[in-house]
Amino acid sequence: MSPLSKPRSASTRALQQIIFVALLLPCLPQPLPSPSPSPTPAPPSLPLSPFNERLDAAYIAFQAWKHVITEDPKNLTADWCGPFVCNYTGVFCAAAPDDPCILTVAGVDLNHGRIAGELTDHLGLLADLAVLHLNSNRFQGTLPGSMQHMRLLYELDVSNNLLSGAFPSFLTSLPSLKYLDLRFNDFDGQLPPAVFGRELSLDALFANDNRFNVSLSSGGLTNSTASVIVLANTALAGCLPPSIGDMADTLVELILLNTSISSCIPPEIGKLKKLKVLDLSHNEFAGELPESIGDMESLEVINVGYNMLSGEVPESICLLPNLKNLTVVGNYFCEEPVSCLHIPRRDDRMNCIPDWPHQRSHEQCIAFDHRPPVHCAADGCILPPPKRL
Repeated sequence: MSPLSKPRSASTRALQQIIFVALLLPCLPQPLPSPSPSPTPAPPSLPLSPFNERLDAAYIAFQAWKHVITEDPKNLTADWCGPFVCNYTGVFCAAAPDDPCILTVAGVDLNHGRIAGELTDHLGLLADLAVLHLNSNRFQGTLPGSMQHMRLLYELDVSNNLLSGAFPSFLTSLPSLKYLDLRFNDFDGQLPPAVFGRELSLDALFANDNRFNVSLSSGGLTNSTASVIVLANTALAGCLPPSIGDMADTLVELILLNTSISSCIPPEIGKLKKLKVLDLSHNEFAGELPESIGDMESLEVINVGYNMLSGEVPESICLLPNLKNLTVVGNYFCEEPVSCLHIPRRDDRMNCIPDWPHQRSHEQCIAFDHRPPVHCAADGCILPPPKRL
């Protein structure tokens, strides 16, 4: 054995093994970190109980209503049996707005049921009702006064029934009501100015085809914040006032078809820049069509047919960018710009436009020209012709 060589001790060999392992460790695959504990899932929400005082009251209301239904040709109320009212056809339940832990009746939809009968006073027990749709049935009588308790009622549609009597005055005190549809019934009497008031603040009013009377002189109509007002086939007394322009912020559709208005069309109507549909047909509007209508940039449909309007159809109207339908039939216009020919739907028959097809006879136009000219007062009314000396 060489004197330079010395046997390796056990401790030396152990140290070398430790160093080797230390150098090798970074090259070895490292264990994956243990996953963080999953969050504890929320316990599933329990279904709301179908038993509470509000649903008990609803059960009483529906049973009382079913008792006064005389015909149900589609059997929509056939399953209105037992206490589980949320399972009734046409009945919709949801959590109560004031207590999400309580189930309540939120809507009733029996549209197009052809159901005959009455609306029971027990309907007032449905105090959380937000939507009541009963159109195209045969309900008689009137709206029960107990409906004044429906403080959450947002949409009421009882159109196309056999309801009658005066306008239900409690409707003007319902704080949530935005959509009111009474059309095609037999209601009568005065439509109160409060219907158009800002306190009720309806967004849509359909009162056409009843026997209502509306006074335009009270200024009620033009106080409305509604986007849609339909009063067709309703007796309107008075003249279309210049305050019509006050509805510029909200009005999108105005239907005053066949309302017996004898009036001028005030130039302030041109302020209605959001209006898309204007129907003033089958009335006694006279004078000229205001040039300012050409400022109504959103207008898509204008119908002034079958009135006593005369003069020229303003070219600014025919150049409106969104106009799709121009109806001036049955007036006494004597001129129509060529630009009107580009409107997709146009009806200018029975006027006095020279060399235009389907116009009035020459004799009719001459007779109209010999009438005293129309003068409009500041309130929109037609001034009587001056007396001859």
